[in-house]
Amino acid sequence: MQFLSIFLIVYGILVLYLVLTKSNLLFKNVKMKLFHKLFGEKGTYIFILIFGLISLGVGIYLQL
Repeated sequence: MQFLSIFLIVYGILVLYLVLTKSNLLFKNVKMKLFHKLFGEKGTYIFILIFGLISLGVGIYLQL
């Protein structure tokens, strides 16, 4: 369980960093273009932000 929690914390931090900096690595991906068509620019941004926060929160919760 320790490995999973550390992985989720690092993954959540990485996702939040890429979203907040609006990195081309994340947003120019083919799958992200599909999300952009479905949710729009703001919806995709919010969805990925929430996904990163949930990953970080679950990782911290498992660490306790």
